[in-house]
Amino acid sequence: MLIQRQGYLPFIYPDVVESKLYNFSYMYSSQEAKPFLKWAGGKRQLLPQLKKYFPKELCEKGKIKNFHEPFLGSGAVFFWVAQHCNIEKSFLNEINPEIYLCYITIKKDVDLLIEELKALDSQYKSSDAAERKDLFYKIRTEYNTTRKPSIFKRYIPAIAARRAAMTIFLNRTCFNGLYRVNSNGDFNTPHGRYPSPRICDAQNLLKVSKLLENVEISNKDFASIRTTVKKDSFVYFDPPYKPVSATASFTAYTSPDFGDKDQARLARLVRTLDKRFKAKIMLSNSSPDSDFFEKLYSGFHIEKIVASRFINCDASKRGKVAEILVMNYQN
Repeated sequence: MLIQRQGYLPFIYPDVVESKLYNFSYMYSSQEAKPFLKWAGGKRQLLPQLKKYFPKELCEKGKIKNFHEPFLGSGAVFFWVAQHCNIEKSFLNEINPEIYLCYITIKKDVDLLIEELKALDSQYKSSDAAERKDLFYKIRTEYNTTRKPSIFKRYIPAIAARRAAMTIFLNRTCFNGLYRVNSNGDFNTPHGRYPSPRICDAQNLLKVSKLLENVEISNKDFASIRTTVKKDSFVYFDPPYKPVSATASFTAYTSPDFGDKDQARLARLVRTLDKRFKAKIMLSNSSPDSDFFEKLYSGFHIEKIVASRFINCDASKRGKVAEILVMNYQN
């Protein structure tokens, strides 16, 4: 069984409590926009550590003008940087068309999206347990049977709002908020059992829409950013993670569609952006048993940080895990 992360196909089926995995709202003040999706592998919990390694020029006025995040996901780093630093322009890329459509809809037609979500929220919360389960599977079926390439190629406000609302609804009411798809691309995460899920956070969606006003959002391969990166840019890469070992059973940040060749292609892009544009670059990844990344990013500054691993089918293997940060600068 596979779960899609940023357009790729990761995840072993987990068994974790939502409150432990996603209760990181303290990273943003009550007045700030925050990620609207629950996202396994999101960087909310790591922000206190990541901030220590952001380039010192990032929050100095006029030093870094552009922010780029080619593997967007829930966008935790973007939300923090956009609201705490002096960024003039942000360039975001999300290869998963469903998640990309959510961002575009919030940017262009947030009111339509809120209407759809309010209707789903009202229907869900006025139902008993059995009716909630029936509604969930009804929406999941609609979500899978109405998925067509044309939805993502031609933006139609009403259709986009309905689709984005279903994505958010399923994300908020499915088991642990995990975006899982099967080999046919159908969403197949089962129903969750939350007493009062926040399906429609209208206030936050309006803040997100405002924050996205001057943001360019694309649905392309990560290498496309080479056309927008400049000297005064900060680029944060959060690609699908490499398995930590040959026998690792935890694959929450890994993907069979993003293997070593893709990691190497990404490393070549990082070197190009460093050499040609002198942009500030940070990259997150796993800390495997091998020296794979030490060789791949030879000459770059590499730091290890500790993340909390809440997702694993084996409860004994959850806990703290080392990750790496690759940077072309040192503070």
